[in-house]
Amino acid sequence: MITRRNFLKTSVAVLATGLANPVAWSETTFSGSVLGANDRIHVGLIGCKNMGWSNLSDFLKHPEIECVALCDIDQNVLKERAAEVEKLQNKKPNLFSDYRRLLEMKELDIVIIGTPDHWHCLQFIDACSAGKDVYVEKPIANYIAECDAMVAAAKRYQRVTTVGQQQRSGSHWKTMIDYINTGKLGRIARVDVWANFNYAALGRKRLDSTVPAGVDYEMWQGPAKKRPFNNQHFHGSWRMFWNYGGGLMTDWGVHLIDMVLWGMNIKSMPRRVMAFGGNYAFPDDCHETFDTQNVIYEFDSFVMNWSHSGGTQTGPYNRNYGMAFKGTNGTLVADRDSWEIIPEWNDEAKQPRILESIKVRSDYRDHIDHVFRFIDCVKTRDFETPCTIENGSLCAKYAHLGNIAARSGEMLVYDDLKKSFIQGKNANGYLKPDYRSPWKFPSF
Repeated sequence: MITRRNFLKTSVAVLATGLANPVAWSETTFSGSVLGANDRIHVGLIGCKNMGWSNLSDFLKHPEIECVALCDIDQNVLKERAAEVEKLQNKKPNLFSDYRRLLEMKELDIVIIGTPDHWHCLQFIDACSAGKDVYVEKPIANYIAECDAMVAAAKRYQRVTTVGQQQRSGSHWKTMIDYINTGKLGRIARVDVWANFNYAALGRKRLDSTVPAGVDYEMWQGPAKKRPFNNQHFHGSWRMFWNYGGGLMTDWGVHLIDMVLWGMNIKSMPRRVMAFGGNYAFPDDCHETFDTQNVIYEFDSFVMNWSHSGGTQTGPYNRNYGMAFKGTNGTLVADRDSWEIIPEWNDEAKQPRILESIKVRSDYRDHIDHVFRFIDCVKTRDFETPCTIENGSLCAKYAHLGNIAARSGEMLVYDDLKKSFIQGKNANGYLKPDYRSPWKFPSF
């Protein structure tokens, strides 16, 4: 039987290849202990502000979980979250401002990564190489090359990992997939996906300012290009700047496109991608990522159309976000609240092509079920987690392809084996980041 101890020994054996970034490890770092019936599972959180904290809150609802460490570059956030953790579990966590020090804790079992996207790759790989299992927020990375490196790291170090694409654990999403698989919709030739949110509008540009007290801004920037501090680039709104995120395309794209790829059983790259985007709705606002964007993904038997309109809260079928699988017999429309069928009319039979009236609502347990399923996988050493790193990589790549096509202005054909564009070669410069010294891009 494969045990946790065997996996930890395997992790130690492969460490001779080294970490993504310089930090000293010894075999005692990975000693750990076999998890028994009464053992606590120790988790640490890197990035405590928003989704990281939301994820940890769900972890702490599990009776076997104990938070032993928090890490954040903002001491104000760190102290606030530490007090909340102590209140929830009656025990203080260890506090760090440098994630590498957190990873040195030998008793740590699981690392939750809730930092901005530009940090995910290095922190994920360092956590895997330190013998930790990892729950990483979506999108898994800010570049396609980072996605590949993370998949390689999880395999090399044999870690149990999952991605915070919680819809994978949603009951009504599963019934939606089951219905699509019945074939009752007929031939699906087109899938529309959209996400319209007003948080994409950040307001007029503000002047750069001094770094707030208690913030290690140098560490926050990490491998990203150095720039002066500006509050509009910081907590929450960082995702609207290319150095750190990909805007609505990656923020919501990975969630919604994931459901389409699952429903249409797509596990590879599209044939072609073309896109148009710009800041048309709010041209004077400070964001860099596009407030308005359309992307067409072509497959062998259907097309997928993505669109988003930042600064608005309306959309097709009275849903500001969602998807529509358009079949010859009817259209399936879905969002996080529900899915329903809109049948086509059969002129010959004088009746709908789909007779049953269907509307399935969510039980809103996606987030906590996703976390609890991952914890079970950690305990049993099951690598088929709720959202594998491979699946997270696929969805992130699709979202990044949409941005790259819009930014380059080219029709793209991406070869996932060659790791390059074979059509739209000028877009190859968007595939891999140029890390700022002393950080180094991981090589596998």
